[in-house]
Amino acid sequence: MKLTLGFSPCPNDTFIFDALIHHKIDTEGLEFDVSYEDVETLNQKAFNNELAVTKLSYHAYAYAVEHYTLLDAGSALGFGVGPLLICKNPETATRLSGQATAGQALTVGIPGRFTTANFLLGLAYPQLDDKREMLFSDIEQALLDDAIAFGLIIHENRFTYQKKGLHKVIDLGDFWEKKTGGPIPLGGIVVQRQLPEDVKHRLNRVLRKSVEYALAHPKSGIDFIRSHAQEMDEAVMYQHIDLYVNRYSVSLGTEGRSAIQRLFEEAAALELIPPVTQPLFLS
Repeated sequence: MKLTLGFSPCPNDTFIFDALIHHKIDTEGLEFDVSYEDVETLNQKAFNNELAVTKLSYHAYAYAVEHYTLLDAGSALGFGVGPLLICKNPETATRLSGQATAGQALTVGIPGRFTTANFLLGLAYPQLDDKREMLFSDIEQALLDDAIAFGLIIHENRFTYQKKGLHKVIDLGDFWEKKTGGPIPLGGIVVQRQLPEDVKHRLNRVLRKSVEYALAHPKSGIDFIRSHAQEMDEAVMYQHIDLYVNRYSVSLGTEGRSAIQRLFEEAAALELIPPVTQPLFLS
C-alpha cells in the first residue's frame, strides 16, 4: 500500500524518516510518496486533508483534528527545545514592556500563523500582534535588513542567529516549561482517520522502528540529511537532531500525552483554537 507522506527538510525530520523511506527497516508492506515542505505549508495541506500522513504543528492539529489522528511515534517534544524570540539590537527588547503606552507597532516575523511557536508567542507577548508571516529560514535576514523588529525562530536557526550578530529576547520553550512543568509539544506526525485501523497501527510501528534505527545508527542517513538541510555544517545538523529527537520521538508516553493535552487545554481556555471533540491520540 502506498501512502502520501509529508515532512520538513529539517534534520530532525529527515533523521527519523530516513530508515522508513529508504527501506532500512521492514515497512510491513507500506510504500511512501514523499513531499518535503516547510511546516506551515504542511499545516495548510493538513487543513485541506491532502496527505495521508504528515508532520504538522501541534497548534495546527487543532484545526485538522477532524481529518487526522496523532501517531505515538515521531513527535518533537522536549525540554529546552522551544522557539526563540530574537532581535537585532538588544535595546529593542526593552521596548516590549512600554509598547502599549508608546503606541508603537513592533513587527515580528513569524514562521506561520498556525505554528506552535506563534501560539507560544501569543501566550507570552499578546501585545505583539503586528505579525508578518514568512518562511522560517528568511526571518534572520529580515531582522538584519531592519524589515522587522523581532523574529520568531525555529529549527536550526536556533544555532545560527548568534553568529549573525542577533540577540535572544526570550526562549519560549523555557517560558512554557516554567508555566507548566512539562515538555513543550512542537510538532507531531498524524495519519488520516479514514484509513483502516490496521494501516494506522502498521504505520505507527514502522515509524517507531525508523526512529529507533536512526538513534542506533545516527550516521546512517547523513547524506540524505545533508542534502535537505538548510545549515550544511554537520555539527549544527546534529545539534538540531539531538535537540528535537528524543524519547518522546520514540513514544509519547504518559508525560508526552499529558503535555499535548495541556497545550490544547491552554489554547482552548484562551479561545486560540476551536473546540476539539475528536480524540487526539491513536487508540
